[in-house]
Amino acid sequence: MSSLINQAFQNAKNENRPALLTYTVAGDNTKKRSLEILKSISNYADICELGFPHNTPIADGGQIQTSAYRAIKNGIKINDVFSIAKDFKSKKKNKPIVLMGYYNMIFQYNENKFLEKCKKSKVDGLIVVDLPYPENKSFANKCKKKGINFIQLVSPTTSEIRLKKIIKDSHDMIYYISMLSTTGGKLKVSPKKILEKYSKIKNQNKSKNVVIGFGITEKTIKSLKKADGLVVGSAICKEISNSINKRQNTVTNVTNIVKRLKNKIKWTGLQK
Repeated sequence: MSSLINQAFQNAKNENRPALLTYTVAGDNTKKRSLEILKSISNYADICELGFPHNTPIADGGQIQTSAYRAIKNGIKINDVFSIAKDFKSKKKNKPIVLMGYYNMIFQYNENKFLEKCKKSKVDGLIVVDLPYPENKSFANKCKKKGINFIQLVSPTTSEIRLKKIIKDSHDMIYYISMLSTTGGKLKVSPKKILEKYSKIKNQNKSKNVVIGFGITEKTIKSLKKADGLVVGSAICKEISNSINKRQNTVTNVTNIVKRLKNKIKWTGLQK
């Protein structure tokens, strides 16, 4: 049976558009509000990524760090993240949820216990930022046995040989980091260059779903819509911060951003 992640990409392809993936930090700005945001944006997002708040998020830029610090300040722990994921899946069982975090947290929690918890919470996929290939092979196999997609990361500096191996061993989705910076940075590379590199990855195995992340905003998303999927995180976290500062409704404002992003990648019938 096809995974929910695969199905989400297929549904987007049927509509002649890339899949829209959103990223929020679990527990920002409260556990309850975080779940409300997730449920609301999932009406427009194809796949929802949910981040474990981490006090030293090495890959994350300012916006996501701010979100993570807010969640930590509110006392969010690993089990709270699982409970948000479980509550979300009880209402949205067909919407894929991908958890994103760092390996030291998984290691401290215990790998097997962590994966068991993922399974019980109906988690569809995992991104472990600081566990590169091939070091992640045994953990990725454990994920597969539990029916959880382990999502491999590739970057502009990934060599051809390494890329072939990663693609061969990957599950249903590969995450292409579009540029060498932290999340939320301005797009330093032209969309044309990003898509050239993306095509090289995609051409290795057309059946694999490849998403592009880092630097994607309302301004840049349209120019990258040839990809299988596009990940937006920092722009969403920034909106949560803005809404909190202005004492506005975070759920409404974040949902509006996701709705606008979705509209920008919809097929209008004018393009091929």
